[in-house]
Amino acid sequence: MSALLREWRGLLIVWILLALALIGVKSNLPFLSDASHTTQRISKASTEALRKSLPDFTELMEKEGPAVVNISASQSTKQLSNSLSQPPDDLSGELFRHFLSPETGAQIHSLGSGFVVRSDGYILTNAHVVASADKITVKFIDGRNFQAKLIGVDPLTDIALLKIAATKLTKVLLGNYNSVHVGEWVAAIGSPFGFENSVTAGIVSAKDRLLPGDTYVPFIQTDVAVNPGNSGGPLFNLRGEVIGINSQIYSQTGGYMGVSFSIPIDVAIDVSEQLRTTGKVVRGRIGVAVRDVPKPLAEEVGLPDLVGTLIIGVEKGGPADKGGVRLGDIALRYNRRVIANSFEMRQFMAATKPGDKALVEIWRKGEIKTIQIIAGELMAKG
Repeated sequence: MSALLREWRGLLIVWILLALALIGVKSNLPFLSDASHTTQRISKASTEALRKSLPDFTELMEKEGPAVVNISASQSTKQLSNSLSQPPDDLSGELFRHFLSPETGAQIHSLGSGFVVRSDGYILTNAHVVASADKITVKFIDGRNFQAKLIGVDPLTDIALLKIAATKLTKVLLGNYNSVHVGEWVAAIGSPFGFENSVTAGIVSAKDRLLPGDTYVPFIQTDVAVNPGNSGGPLFNLRGEVIGINSQIYSQTGGYMGVSFSIPIDVAIDVSEQLRTTGKVVRGRIGVAVRDVPKPLAEEVGLPDLVGTLIIGVEKGGPADKGGVRLGDIALRYNRRVIANSFEMRQFMAATKPGDKALVEIWRKGEIKTIQIIAGELMAKG
């Protein structure tokens, strides 16, 4: 009897399931339909939340795009050998490259970018874009073309200032280097390969990057896609402020490989104002070569803290030599300011006006000495 009951119970369950299935089909499975609609609503909400969480550069492009220009510079082939448009020396198989978009012919044509910093016609770009150029043409997004006058160049920072005969121009909004944070979203507008007013985006990868050579620039490193023709164009933050000028890339091929460098806007504006008012940039010099202090050396000479900069060269008869600085000294302070590294020392020296006194505190044979130096003027090469 129990076996028969179990059989009937199993049949009853089957019939109930069939009945429920028929009811579901007849009513278009409302419970499944509701679940589907709920899933769709969740999906749409998630998509909208994701969209809102990502940066939107449309407003930036609309507002700031008109202030960004395409720059075309031409020069004779005889001048090319002295041009700053050639890439710097090789570094461990990689190339730190200034990036232009060149064309061959009777004259050398380079394409770069720039942006308006004053509504009365002043435009910032890179020195290597326009140095030694016979003719410089500036083109706006609305199609207007102007012949530009080169006000001045500063090879040490790779900054150039141009002037066109125009007024009431749309100018960019300037930011500052101190507000830049590693990891924040940024965007570049420029003319890669001549494709005008192209925008690319990424993040700030690092700050205070020092590149090979006697640089006076603490570069902003980003992963923003920049290519030949982007050089001299602006780097924006999400507030629409220019925080840098795209200047160099790190590449084996000459094209973008994910590592780009921009000149902080504070450096560029300081240089451009000197170029605008005097036509040149004045920097002080005391006639020393410096490098960071190696930790083993600091321990060997008994330096209590790993600070300062090692003097590895003293110009004979130069300001430092006359003041009493010697090879192997470790400079700890410059005009009472602690020297963190060799880059900071170069900045301090450059900021000293020629003819002014500089007090340099040095560590020599376990003792601290203060030396007074009369700064000379640093003359840019090229």
